Amino acid sequence: MEKSQSAANGEASEYEGRVDVLSPEDLSEVLAAGTKEVHEKAENTQFVKDFLRGRIRKELFKLGAVALYYTYSAMEEEIERNREHPHFASLYFPQELHRRGALARDLEFFYGPGWRSAVRCSPATRAYVDRIHAVGREDPVLLVAHAYTRYMGDLSGGQVLKKVAQRALKLPATGEGLEFYTFDDIHSAKSFKQHYRGRMNELELDAGTKKRVVAEAVRAFGFNMQVFDELDEIGRSLPEEVMEAGLPVHGEGGDRNKCPYFAAKTAATGGTEYACQVAMALLRHPTGQVLFAAWVAFMAGFAAWYLM
Repeated sequence: MEKSQSAANGEASEYEGRVDVLSPEDLSEVLAAGTKEVHEKAENTQFVKDFLRGRIRKELFKLGAVALYYTYSAMEEEIERNREHPHFASLYFPQELHRRGALARDLEFFYGPGWRSAVRCSPATRAYVDRIHAVGREDPVLLVAHAYTRYMGDLSGGQVLKKVAQRALKLPATGEGLEFYTFDDIHSAKSFKQHYRGRMNELELDAGTKKRVVAEAVRAFGFNMQVFDELDEIGRSLPEEVMEAGLPVHGEGGDRNKCPYFAAKTAATGGTEYACQVAMALLRHPTGQVLFAAWVAFMAGFAAWYLM
């Protein structure tokens, strides 16, 4: 499409500098109001709260990328099917928005060249995918809800998650493993989101249809929360990861020794608590367990010699 090509070529796109006067009846406003409560619920799931604190395990991050791959594959397949539909055509921005290719590259980074045989669609993701396909085949106007929920979120909070993940998981500064969060053809996320919402507001939808789109967006948030809960449940069965040679992660992935509150607490207690935490962290690490076993064996031998 011409508009996508102009953005890809770095030319000034039509949405830069655009200012819209919004009405409470506009679809973007109706969606924002209608999904406010469920949006807050999604942000307060345990998985998301842990992620924002930098307490994200690499295995769970990889599984999250797998879920996103299947979700976006389904959504973008249905978007392609309905790209000329009157209720979706004006929201067709494959060059700027589509994520399937970026996610495939992320999965290759994490799982290697044979990643396709190493991943599977989880039950919670399958339910989400099935709903997207049903909407695309039977009621394409509701694709607006799914595109809004995912793409607008990716351009907003997704950029925060990118920074947290890169720091907590120590991913390359060059962006490998995080291409999903990188929109090379969008030069201003704020301007593009404004333009996208303006396009949504230009769709000729009656009040009843807008209500159905909002209900579908709420449902989409629900599917996302089910995926988050599924990942959280999987996380409980995984062995706790030990980062930085066995030291637990503090806050949002930073060094706990640099935290003034932790430093003050350590000084006040004489460092005893910290020493215990280090010891426990080391004992969870395989190398620490071997060293501990060797130390016990040595002490047992020394005691036997001393008591002879």
